[in-house]
Amino acid sequence: MKFTDNPKYKKNTILKLTFEFAVEIVLFSEKLDEKHHYIIAKQILRSGTSIGANVKESQNAESKKDFIHKLKIALKEADELEYWLFICNEIPSYENANSLINKLTTIRKILNSIISSSKK
Repeated sequence: MKFTDNPKYKKNTILKLTFEFAVEIVLFSEKLDEKHHYIIAKQILRSGTSIGANVKESQNAESKKDFIHKLKIALKEADELEYWLFICNEIPSYENANSLINKLTTIRKILNSIISSSKK
């Protein structure tokens, strides 16, 4: 899956993961839309795609503090998304979100690790 044309980003694992994840989020949201679950679909789409957008934005941060701040925003969006995905799993007529939750857990661990190491 192509996520950048910039050679400096091609080996950036978190950029790649969050881009691929955002694509999955769009597809998941479309499934919810098909079942007329518009409000949850919109929330999931917004928070799920925002993670990668903030990670991408962090790559051109003005300072280390700005870099950490943008990644913390991505982490907050990930936390919000987890909330919406758990709701989906509790409502029988909604799509199962376990696969997305597992991928989100990996992304959150990586973000936490980057934030922690950047603070040192």
